[in-house]
Amino acid sequence: MASIPAPQRALRGHRAQRPMPRVRNSAEHHAWLAQHLTPRDRWLVRMIFEHKVFTTHQIIDLCFPSRRAANLRLHNLHQWGVLHRFQPHRDSGSHPMHYVLDTAGATLLAHEHGLEPAALRYSRDREIGRAYSLQLAHTVGCNSLFTTLVRHARCAGATGELTAWWSAARCGRHWGDIITPDGYGRWRQAGRELEWFLEFDFGTEQLSRLANKLTRYEQLATTTGITTPILIWLPTLEREATVRRTLADTLRALDHPDRVPVATTSAPASADPLDMTQPRWLGVGDTGTGGRVALADLPALWPGLMPPAAHAPDTRGLGLPVEKRVDLAPPHPMPPPQPAYRGLR
Repeated sequence: MASIPAPQRALRGHRAQRPMPRVRNSAEHHAWLAQHLTPRDRWLVRMIFEHKVFTTHQIIDLCFPSRRAANLRLHNLHQWGVLHRFQPHRDSGSHPMHYVLDTAGATLLAHEHGLEPAALRYSRDREIGRAYSLQLAHTVGCNSLFTTLVRHARCAGATGELTAWWSAARCGRHWGDIITPDGYGRWRQAGRELEWFLEFDFGTEQLSRLANKLTRYEQLATTTGITTPILIWLPTLEREATVRRTLADTLRALDHPDRVPVATTSAPASADPLDMTQPRWLGVGDTGTGGRVALADLPALWPGLMPPAAHAPDTRGLGLPVEKRVDLAPPHPMPPPQPAYRGLR
């Protein structure tokens, strides 16, 4: 069972690591990696490039059958210069290892797409600097909500699947002139598919800023003609109650509140706080009078909500990148099939 994600103040100060021998970033080494990296390794590189940082727990949820298998493979990827790792300091207990992309991983990713490494604008110093970023806890918390969905989809007999997952950075490149969500996702279950924008709040965001976001989401829906639900994760029931009152007032003041479907959840004391599939979502506004529902049942809160279009989300909306750069297609959030896991060395 996952625990409530640690706030940023718990991640300040970092334990120095003992120096370890590392392979050189040479052409010979990259040629050697071509023989030893599995499809799962390459997929994990693409995922970390997209979502910036994963903990050991999240990587297990994403693509490994056990902790032992993950630790063995991640040790090799670290030694080979594909991934870099760090461990934030904790006064009591310890945080898991956090993994970011290292130079060899960025180089192989660029070569797979026929690019020069510089075209990806990769910076090793910037990636390692995430260990000290004030956004580290927020990024890890957002990613946990999605990796938990992948874990559910990988279970035997699972009926749901995460069909799309965009990072905050990708969302910003496409919709940043109007909205800057913390993520975008699509979930398919029992013949139904739901897409959503994610807002992840540790309880530190000003209520006025949260309210202003609804106005911007209304503007996006009016501009694109596509209504997309907004799901808001909050740390406590008390914070959720306060936020819900503010959101309800804001919705009533909108010209088209039906274009801004909103649901909230908070971290329960006796369940997995990051499991989005559970009946934990409560609609805001006219749909907020019923009980909490599961992720797959959210469309029932908004009967007029159209199902996601068949096209990918990058072909909809404004599609106006805010910076000139090579933008790789987002990786599929589900890992390669089981046969790709064999032959690990």
